[in-house]
Amino acid sequence: MDRRIMVMVAGLPGKMATLVAQAIVAQKDMELYPFALSEVRGCSPFGQLTVNEIPSGSHADVLERCRGHVDVIVDFTMPTAVNHNAELYCASKIPFVMGTTGGDRQKLFETVEKSDISAIIAPNMAIPVVIFQAMFHFAASNFPGALSGFKLTVVESHQASKPDPSGTAVNLLQFFATLGMPFAKEQIVMIRDPKVQELDLAIPYEYLGGHGYHTYRILSPDDTVMLEFRHNILGRNVYVDGALRAIRFLAGQGHRKGVVFSMADVLRNSIAVW
Repeated sequence: MDRRIMVMVAGLPGKMATLVAQAIVAQKDMELYPFALSEVRGCSPFGQLTVNEIPSGSHADVLERCRGHVDVIVDFTMPTAVNHNAELYCASKIPFVMGTTGGDRQKLFETVEKSDISAIIAPNMAIPVVIFQAMFHFAASNFPGALSGFKLTVVESHQASKPDPSGTAVNLLQFFATLGMPFAKEQIVMIRDPKVQELDLAIPYEYLGGHGYHTYRILSPDDTVMLEFRHNILGRNVYVDGALRAIRFLAGQGHRKGVVFSMADVLRNSIAVW
């Protein structure tokens, strides 16, 4: 694109949405739209720009007015808003990056596939974790049932404000099931207690409000073989970097209709550019 990518943020003044908005302002090829979707009315300063936060009852009207001006919406809101927001974006014909986890994911995909826009839907935007997911996708595709009878445990720790199970962990369950270890998302152990996180997991105090620690343990039927996979993230910078890559990728897709992209698609495109 010759002009800068105009980006609207949904989720201000939330932490992740705020970090993404700050990063957008610092990009030479992007511009932050002066209106954002929020739950209540407010405003947030980003350098010399003040972004007006529009309350939920007025989202449809704002999206209708900004059609043709906004190239991409990036959503970091709440799980309860995922499906409703996607329907609004599709109705307004504005491509979007959905970084929010939760909601009815099948319905989310179907909403985009029936629409006139494309979107990136990603349970995790951290590129290292995308590679981690791709490894298990490869294993499940090539060795189905190879670990039948093995036992799986999944433990994840996130900031206390995160109400739902990790979208990354939930996404991986399909691959574990194909490998022979069916596992319900209700079995995921969610740690949200800051005291447990600091004392038992040794998470630094300054990152209690923003981290993602995951441990996947696979144990043989006779308990003699144990595989353990971990990915630990402190802070949110890695997610911001992924969100920026996703925005650029989606803005470059033109007017493709009904296509749902993943962060793996974004990563493959980045490698091709390199």
